[in-house]
Amino acid sequence: MKIVTKTLEGIADIQIYPIIGLILFFAMFVFLIIHVVRLTRNQVDEYSNLPLDDNSNLLSEKKDLKNNKN
Repeated sequence: MKIVTKTLEGIADIQIYPIIGLILFFAMFVFLIIHVVRLTRNQVDEYSNLPLDDNSNLLSEKKDLKNNKN
């Protein structure tokens, strides 16, 4: 680990990267919180039912795509 630490210490302006990473993480987190708060009740119900939906529509769409390729 000392090799990695010494190599990273030798790079000029390396200390800015953790700050940029923190800012990006925080911005994405705030964006997701705002998005979730702004969801309507219908969207929440739709998203909550997605795992329970029948996949027959998805399978028929895949078959149609395969038939159209030929």
